Amino acid sequence: MVESIVLSGTAMGCIYALVAVTYNVMFSASRVFSFTAGALGMLGGVLGALFIARMGLPVALGLVLVLVGGALLGIVTEIVAVRPVLKSLDQHLYVLSTLALALMIQQFTAIQWSTEPQPFPRLLDITRSEFDQQFWLPMLACAAVIGGLELLYRHTLIGHAFLAIAEDNYAARALGLPERGLRMTSYALAGVIGTLAGFAGGEMLLAFFANAPMLTFYGFVPVALGGMGNNRGAVVAGLLLGLFQQTANFLVGGIFASVAVFTVFIIVLLARPEGLVGAALQRRV
Repeated sequence: MVESIVLSGTAMGCIYALVAVTYNVMFSASRVFSFTAGALGMLGGVLGALFIARMGLPVALGLVLVLVGGALLGIVTEIVAVRPVLKSLDQHLYVLSTLALALMIQQFTAIQWSTEPQPFPRLLDITRSEFDQQFWLPMLACAAVIGGLELLYRHTLIGHAFLAIAEDNYAARALGLPERGLRMTSYALAGVIGTLAGFAGGEMLLAFFANAPMLTFYGFVPVALGGMGNNRGAVVAGLLLGLFQQTANFLVGGIFASVAVFTVFIIVLLARPEGLVGAALQRRV
């Protein structure tokens, strides 16, 4: 039983961490907290089931199409829900614009796909075991994304440009960096990461439109606990969240597990508003 809790908790934690990284990648490029991250995760599972199970496409081709769809939705998010808000003096309207887009995606998926959870296909034709692919695929995806982002940000010119606009977009613009193009590229990258989360965790989450609000919240918790924009902190907090949630499901189950997560989340934020691994906020006086 302990082994099952650890495996499922770690796998779910990796999914939450990937959604949290999706939040961070979008936030770092625009200083906008886009609530479409959960919808991207949901679409990763739905599109994967559509392309592979219903249309019969090979797994590799289905994965590519899912990631391309996520990138396109990320670009649409930047154009439709983010860019108009950045021109407004009342920039907190992004809460409404991105949430409205996320709800539209969720409802459209429910209408076109199904309102009932649908099975997600097994991606690899291998024998089931205790350490099954439904557990290690999210772990592998999380490790690949974090490793890839580290290489991108620290060892490539475009990665340095991303860091520049994240640090000070006005200064980056003054230096001649194409802020709009970089922001759009960053949202496309976030779309790829978000849909990869849902695709890799499809066997655990199933293809279900209601995964969107669940991933929106549980993906936000690692961001808050790990520190805004801190991908490593998001991974640590995501793993802790997954393990705690699965333990609570075993001990109390049902809605009481969610109440336990909410309670601990609030207590931690009251004790450390900057997050578990975030730097303490400083104020110039």
